[in-house]
Amino acid sequence: MPGDSLNVGLVGYQFMGKAHSNAWLQAPHFFDLPRQPVMHTLCGRSLEPLKATAKRWGWKNYTQDYREMLKNPEIDLIDVSVPNNAHPEIVIAAAEAKKAVACEKPLARTYEEAKAMHAAVKKAKVNNYVWFNYRRVPAVAYARQLVEQERIGKIFHVRGLYLQDWIKDANIPLVWRLSKEVAGSGSHGDLCAHTIDMLRYISGDEFTEVCGIFETFIKQRPIGRMVEGLTTNAQEIKGPREMGKVEVDDAVWFLCKLKGGGVGTFEATRFATGYHNANSIEINGEKGSLRFDFSNFSYLEFFDDTLPASEKGWRRISCTTGNHPYAGKYWPADHPIGYAETFVNTAADIVAHVADSKASAGDFHANFDDGLACQAVLEAVTVSAKEKRWVNLKEIK
Repeated sequence: MPGDSLNVGLVGYQFMGKAHSNAWLQAPHFFDLPRQPVMHTLCGRSLEPLKATAKRWGWKNYTQDYREMLKNPEIDLIDVSVPNNAHPEIVIAAAEAKKAVACEKPLARTYEEAKAMHAAVKKAKVNNYVWFNYRRVPAVAYARQLVEQERIGKIFHVRGLYLQDWIKDANIPLVWRLSKEVAGSGSHGDLCAHTIDMLRYISGDEFTEVCGIFETFIKQRPIGRMVEGLTTNAQEIKGPREMGKVEVDDAVWFLCKLKGGGVGTFEATRFATGYHNANSIEINGEKGSLRFDFSNFSYLEFFDDTLPASEKGWRRISCTTGNHPYAGKYWPADHPIGYAETFVNTAADIVAHVADSKASAGDFHANFDDGLACQAVLEAVTVSAKEKRWVNLKEIK
């Protein structure tokens, strides 16, 4: 990929498509990048919304066929932000076309699909990236630094929660996020994928065994469509409704054992009344503890157990200064950034990695190695919930 620019082709223009479009647009405004990301081509199925989105965000071209982007020698990187069932086909084709590829999480619907995608990028030796955007929250990145500095010591406990409530109304239609054929799973792949990856990223530890349960509270829903983001056309459905079976989980809980000897609990649900997007993780170690809550985005809570008893207590650290990861690229101290900037930070890191000729195709975090590792945990929990037993990750890999 020679030259001073990085030509991006994005597949998908809805919720994640907007987040990615904003990321590519804003990254060079805040970061001194070695190459200029160019919003070359936007791809989507519906022509009029596609044209409108391309115009709004500044994409130079648009197409309804991603294969046109793969044939275009000008395009360097294919960014995939469509529903999960389309990931394997597009990613594998992009790798075969020798394009760098960035894919939304989870990598796929199943471990086997993710494994095929992983094999494709490895065989083609192309740069590969997964949009685990919570890694780019300054507080989360700082938590990783504290662990690397051995500030919390050996890890004993982990607690991961991801709570939403947007589908507890039985009138919410059977949108793609509730379709096993399209999404692969429900809250598990959509939400647990984030907390699983956050634990792996912060701690550097790996899952070894899991034991989980799934629950689907509403078994049937009216057939409908996703309108935008996490909204639907529930109010538009009039008269007799065609109903469809819900085949994915509404909620998931699982226990885990970690390679380093720690244990953990994880919960994800779309039925936690009062919570729209509550993503949190807590890690307890021999020397201290860490706690991050998305609702307090700018802060990391830290308990240092090595201090004298008279000084011990939970510290609320504002991760908004130039000394904290990413924060110094934006505003002065205590002028917070937010959700959108996690994607901007990711885009900036992708550009920097592509531009480094010495960087291998696999040293970026998160890459497809991370995506596959996360998918293995997702799969193991799925098997555990189905077979009602503990599952060792070696059974999946």
